[in-house]
Amino acid sequence: MLSIWLSFIYADDHADLSFQTGLRDILQDSNRKRQLKSGSTLPVSLTEMKSNIFTVKRPFSTSHSSVDSKEIKKFQLLAHKWWDEEGEYAALHSMNDIRVPFIRDTLLSMSSNYHLGNPLSGIKILDVGCGGGLLSEPLGRLGASVTGIDPVEDSIRTADQHKSFDPVLAKRIQYKSSSLEEIVEESMETFDVIVASEVVEHVADLEMFIKCCSQVLKPEGSLFITTINKTQLSYVLGIVVAEKIMGIVPEGTHEWEKFVPPEELERLLESNGFSVRSVKGMLYNPLSGSWSWVQSTSLNYALHAVKAGAPAQSHATDTLPETDSQQRSATAGTVPDSAV
Repeated sequence: MLSIWLSFIYADDHADLSFQTGLRDILQDSNRKRQLKSGSTLPVSLTEMKSNIFTVKRPFSTSHSSVDSKEIKKFQLLAHKWWDEEGEYAALHSMNDIRVPFIRDTLLSMSSNYHLGNPLSGIKILDVGCGGGLLSEPLGRLGASVTGIDPVEDSIRTADQHKSFDPVLAKRIQYKSSSLEEIVEESMETFDVIVASEVVEHVADLEMFIKCCSQVLKPEGSLFITTINKTQLSYVLGIVVAEKIMGIVPEGTHEWEKFVPPEELERLLESNGFSVRSVKGMLYNPLSGSWSWVQSTSLNYALHAVKAGAPAQSHATDTLPETDSQQRSATAGTVPDSAV
């Protein structure tokens, strides 16, 4: 299985005969198993897979919410398993080994003001789709003040219970059962940083989600996203192999149609006032259970973007009426209090 996995990793659209043969064999085997079990079928050739991939588009949502009710039901069933490091969320636990340093080091590179032992002290972070707090807690240990939100109430209860074991985290982290758009009005330009790790491939309305991120983030604030690219490779490894064959994640966790190419994500971010600073490929090794950075973004990737700063004030603002000046001051970002 490892040799087949590696052949997938280094393959591209011009896959050689051995790659096509190996891929076809795995898909046919998976297809036969699923037919015996449920009568359903899967693509069994690269040609058929490409046809499916390039004709299916991300569903368009007419909802006024970024939350997908079907996704809520999926995660509701697993809400009590977030902190089982050998269970369904094992890959997310090990992802902390690279995503936490990525967030920390990127933020430190943008500022010379940091505290030894608590390098992210003074930074207010919003962890969107925080689940059971797997990312919120290590960010809190780095000194940040973290707000974790998730629409699944049972996940928030799990997160609250787990942080209560550490008095320091109990002070630095607060959780709330909420969607992103539900906190926009009360949190306009409140946060220095937003993290949305393994979230955007589950939202119902991606453009609304990005707009809401921009609204609650301070000018020049950072947005960190990790997600899955929409390629034939991600279909094979992320859906067929990871879910249907190896069981790395529960079957049905992901919908390939909702995976997001980095080009599409960059376009949405830039159209909503963000500047994309970096995009890095990520790779999970199912045998060692570890993640690493790679050049290719054809599977998983991490992205860092910065919201545009406040527009420079012109001399004309000196002649504005006092009420206008007060309104402008009231909407400005506030200095963070403490500590992710």
